[in-house]
Amino acid sequence: MNKGLLWRLAGPAIVVALAAGCSFGPRTPTVPEVPGVGEPPPLGPLTGSLTHPKSRWVPVGWSELPGFGADPLHEGWVALVSNCARPNAAFAPLCQDVRRLAIADGEAQRQWMTDRLQPYRIESLTGQSEGQLTSYYEPVYDAARRPSAQFSVPLYRAPDGIAARKPWFTRQQIETLPEAQAALRGREIAWLADPIDAMMLHIQGSGRLRIVEADGVQRTVRVAFSATNDQPYRSIQQWLTGQGVRAGRWPDDVKDWAVQNPQRVPQLLWSNPRYVFFREEALNEVDASAGPRGAQGVPLTAGRSIAVDRDSIPYGTPVWLASSGPTVQLQKLVVAQDTGKAITGAVRADYFAGTGNDAGRLAAAVNQPLRLWALWPK
Repeated sequence: MNKGLLWRLAGPAIVVALAAGCSFGPRTPTVPEVPGVGEPPPLGPLTGSLTHPKSRWVPVGWSELPGFGADPLHEGWVALVSNCARPNAAFAPLCQDVRRLAIADGEAQRQWMTDRLQPYRIESLTGQSEGQLTSYYEPVYDAARRPSAQFSVPLYRAPDGIAARKPWFTRQQIETLPEAQAALRGREIAWLADPIDAMMLHIQGSGRLRIVEADGVQRTVRVAFSATNDQPYRSIQQWLTGQGVRAGRWPDDVKDWAVQNPQRVPQLLWSNPRYVFFREEALNEVDASAGPRGAQGVPLTAGRSIAVDRDSIPYGTPVWLASSGPTVQLQKLVVAQDTGKAITGAVRADYFAGTGNDAGRLAAAVNQPLRLWALWPK
């Protein structure tokens, strides 16, 4: 998909922020039958806490939400409308109102939220209400359809017969064993110039490629998550730290190290056995302005979608997010629309920053404390 880079590895840099959660793919949840539009969802009383497998939701007043009166809600409404393409059972009855209010002003939207939704502070089962926010994004790279001296790093479609929860070859084996290479022969989507960029795509789970096609026209396509080899994720930044290398600027410091140590680049990459396979998606004018599809199955909205642990927050849940770091302060409406391999725990989120270099710089700056409030239908 969740996730989430916008490397998302575990640490203070973007690798940390993003790598951890981005080796994921869209999982299309089954949406159960729901009451007709306008009927109240069968949620039970809202006077007590709601408990999920990994979190406890404590009902609070709207005044507890930092910055609720200042957020430009029309921006977040885009994610709410997108959410209604595949809503959870509780939120589905509200979608008619959500679509109608898409052209309303912020005050009308705010009034509707306070009338129809109940805020819940999200805590761990032991009562911890502060967690961690990281960020991820959709990178954009130049690529080629055929290998060359410049473009020599392949991105693959999933091999035949690969199955979820059944480990396949590791990254090292994929790059060295004849039987693994035979299984992937002819499944190349495109070729990149830099193995670190390819690793970034594997961690983020999706990206865009600028390719000059055979007719001489440059086109931009999306490579979206398809499958993994179901091997464990390991942070290559942590591996570098273990080698005594300081790599705080991601990915620049890692690329500088790779130039100085070309013979050790395979060792660096192989330290992460997890490998991601992609599928190619055409981009039309509508798709170009939207992010990749997350685990909920809807396009992510830059700055308004988050990846979460679905055992803490169901997909499709509107969430109020509050997080302050050295350079990034966020108090805003977001929607839980994605997940990630390392996005685990009650108060844990990966913030989708958007597409391209500016989004990447923002994502690299986010690794900071977090508080969350679920906004659940009354």
